[in-house]
Amino acid sequence: MKELHFKGNFWNAEITSTTGYDTIIQRLNDGKKTCKEIEDFIKARATIEEKYGKDLLNLSKKVCGLSELNTLKRSLDVFKLQIENVGTSHIQLAQTLRDEAKKLEEFRERQKEARKKVEQHMEAFHKQKATQYKKTMETKKTYEQKCREKEDAEQTMNRNANTSNAKQLEKLSLKSQQTKMAAEDADRMYSQNVSILEKIREDWQKEHERACEIFENYEVERISALRNILWTHLNHLSQQCVTSDELYEEVRKSLEQCSIQKDIEYFIDLRRTGDKPPAPIPYENFYSGQRPPVVGRLGFLGGRRGPLPNPVDTESDGIYSTVNDPTYSFVRQ
Repeated sequence: MKELHFKGNFWNAEITSTTGYDTIIQRLNDGKKTCKEIEDFIKARATIEEKYGKDLLNLSKKVCGLSELNTLKRSLDVFKLQIENVGTSHIQLAQTLRDEAKKLEEFRERQKEARKKVEQHMEAFHKQKATQYKKTMETKKTYEQKCREKEDAEQTMNRNANTSNAKQLEKLSLKSQQTKMAAEDADRMYSQNVSILEKIREDWQKEHERACEIFENYEVERISALRNILWTHLNHLSQQCVTSDELYEEVRKSLEQCSIQKDIEYFIDLRRTGDKPPAPIPYENFYSGQRPPVVGRLGFLGGRRGPLPNPVDTESDGIYSTVNDPTYSFVRQ
């Protein structure tokens, strides 16, 4: 199938019409508008990503599991760290998106400036063509009028050739000659303007074809640029998902190392209070002579303790147990 191009499909049979050209310009203006809309869309997405990233950073600073111990505490620390990293990555993504939008803005401005030169050039041709066409039509009208006047003068002279005297015939002949010369001058002027108009039309046609090729290239570049920018934009968003998943994977790995039994044992070793429960509290009857055994802080001690025994000296007693020296004083001066 033959490819279609601008230069072969945007003409008009009316020489002064600019319908085809105006249609192309409208397409380019619509394309420029689309570029601006996508640019604003990407900027808005960047703002969302930045706000989300900052919210995650603030969230990662909140207290979370401060009282936890051992492997679960390490997992919670990794969890908060990776949430912070995810937030940072979203802020970085926001800057990347703004860079994309900036490139699109620069592209749009470049095309705008390049188009402006071509459009000004074509507008000058359109004005010149319209002016010359108007002038040519005016000279054509004059030429046709002079031709009619010439024919009228000739017909009048022929009608009065046999009835008029020599003076009247001379006058009619002179008028016929004058109208003939005027018609010939008008013919030359008209013919000259037609030639000028044709030259302008040929030049305009070449410039129109050239402008069509340039504008088609601009449209190809614009569509290609938008396609690539959107493709890249989606790649950045996909990469952000991959990055976030990689950071979350670090949390999952840490959770895999979180041992329930180890954390239980760690807490027991760190905070144990004893391995024996309290003994039963016995009933004591106030009126009974027999009192139940007393249970003290050190556990069950058996029956009542008897009186203190008299000290007995033994050879193994320490030197401070008994002092037999009568001259020994507890307070030395």
